[in-house]
Amino acid sequence: MTIPNLITVFRLVLVPLVIVAILQGAWVAAFAMFVIAGISDGLDGYIARRFDQRSEFGAMIDPLADKALLISIFVTLAIVAQIPAWIAVLVVFRDAMILMAFVIAVLMTRPMEVKPLTISKVNTALQIGYVALVLGLLAFGIAAPLIVTLTMWAVAALTVITAGAYLVIWLRHMTH
Repeated sequence: MTIPNLITVFRLVLVPLVIVAILQGAWVAAFAMFVIAGISDGLDGYIARRFDQRSEFGAMIDPLADKALLISIFVTLAIVAQIPAWIAVLVVFRDAMILMAFVIAVLMTRPMEVKPLTISKVNTALQIGYVALVLGLLAFGIAAPLIVTLTMWAVAALTVITAGAYLVIWLRHMTH
């Protein structure tokens, strides 16, 4: 177990704590843990690269920890009616669709290389920004409905665009 891997496991442990904080309306705690998770994500990557502590386990668990956190927060914020349910469904459906496509490719003995698109990285950053915005506004009791709405629609658009891009890549891969 390397230090970056321990940091990533710590981020995974934060997931249920953030969920409970959101469910209890403990917005400052939820926001603080989300910020800590974000810092830990940057820190584990930096340490892994800087001190050559990259590992196969780390390469697999790091993006899973990120997705677990993001998906959990989207779903939980929708459950407590702080974001519209449809945006959470859209985000979860896109990730489930991508995962199913990779599983089908493997089952059909046509495995695909796991390589995120640049626009997908932008989408993830925007999703992170959106939940950080929502949690931060709730934590500090600030209302900014226009900014939240515009960010939500940007997330929705990029989520649909990236889902379509991955679908096209998968269909090309499976038919060639």
